[in-house]
Amino acid sequence: MGRSQAIGRGRDPRFGPEADDAGCTILHVDMDAFFAAVEVRRRPELRGKAVIVGGLGPRGVVSSASYEARRFGVRSAMPAMRARALCPHAVFLPPDFTEYSAASTAVMRIFRDVTPLVEPLSLDEAFLDVAGAQRLLGRPAIIARDIRARIAEEQRLTCSVGVAPSKFVAKLGSTRAKPDGVIVVPTGQVLDFLHPLPVDALWGVGEKAAETLHRLGLMTVGDLAAAPLGMLRSALGEASAAHLHELAWGRDSRRVVAEHVDKSIGAEMTYDTDVTDPVTIRRSLLALADKVGARLRAAGHVGRTVTIKIRVADFRTVNRSRTMPTGTDVAREIFATSWTLFEALRVAEPIRLVGVRVEGLSAAATTSRQLTLGEPERGWREAEAATDALAARFGRSIVGPASLLGQTDHRRTENHPHSTVVPLSDPPTPS
Repeated sequence: MGRSQAIGRGRDPRFGPEADDAGCTILHVDMDAFFAAVEVRRRPELRGKAVIVGGLGPRGVVSSASYEARRFGVRSAMPAMRARALCPHAVFLPPDFTEYSAASTAVMRIFRDVTPLVEPLSLDEAFLDVAGAQRLLGRPAIIARDIRARIAEEQRLTCSVGVAPSKFVAKLGSTRAKPDGVIVVPTGQVLDFLHPLPVDALWGVGEKAAETLHRLGLMTVGDLAAAPLGMLRSALGEASAAHLHELAWGRDSRRVVAEHVDKSIGAEMTYDTDVTDPVTIRRSLLALADKVGARLRAAGHVGRTVTIKIRVADFRTVNRSRTMPTGTDVAREIFATSWTLFEALRVAEPIRLVGVRVEGLSAAATTSRQLTLGEPERGWREAEAATDALAARFGRSIVGPASLLGQTDHRRTENHPHSTVVPLSDPPTPS
């Protein structure tokens, strides 16, 4: 039995998206039937059909199967001949890893827009540590919701997310959440979540280990947790016994290890209705530049290349970039470059999405900056650093550009009743 089958996919209301996520700073994001879903995305006529991706020859194996195929018992790593016998009407496709890698890169970029602490496990899953992202983006369950929404909107794919205090529990949560769901395992209910699961759900329990545990009468994780450690050592060996005993009690101290150095930081905005008004688009670019600048400063980065992304109503996407002489983390400078790039595009079609990204990152502490002639030594950078301090104490909506105050564009917006505004036109005079 595979681990997904062992865990099951029932949705327990105690572990729904509204559960208490305090301290649950680890997310495991797992794309749903990834290879098959990418194939359906580029072949819309396959939607709703059983789709199986894998080797097509007599010795081939299944790499991915849509949920329509899974209803017939088809699973990943199953021999293709067995899959054909179970689901003869399925559409069988050879894998296209170039396409899957491109989709994976786009998804991982979304993750890294949330936090630099991303640990990919494969093309279609990763751990995220969102402890440092909560100030800007909200509590973990909200971050999980927003990640799923961005992936659905930008990539037309779905994913499932486990939100938990540890990597092990988060991964079990994402499996339980499939397809297209979120499971939150509150810190105080980890054992309530774990102990009813079959022992097969534990990492390190393969078919042989499961048979051994079953012979000892240990059917669930709770049974294993209550078993004498000496008995487990005799049956499984010292290392395996200690490992499984810790997991059975929900103890997993491993941290998320980022294997990627940030190459860019960005933000995007999708309109509820397509937009043609340049004032609305200008405000949007300003808001995005403000967000990107804050994220750069929080990460201790500056970047030289500003890129804008424009997606029109028919989903065509245009990107334009400009590289500046020196790196910046100043929202005002990012916005000015973004708006210049947008004006040069002369977009005539209604716009559904805009994005701003800064690339070519380097550490702010080790990057020198050359002042231009006549530029004051202090100004926008210091003003924005002051807004960061206010935002850290009172929330991001407490301060922002005056042009965004009371905006009535097509986005869902929220203005703080006691907001401090910074004029858009001239830099402030430092005290």
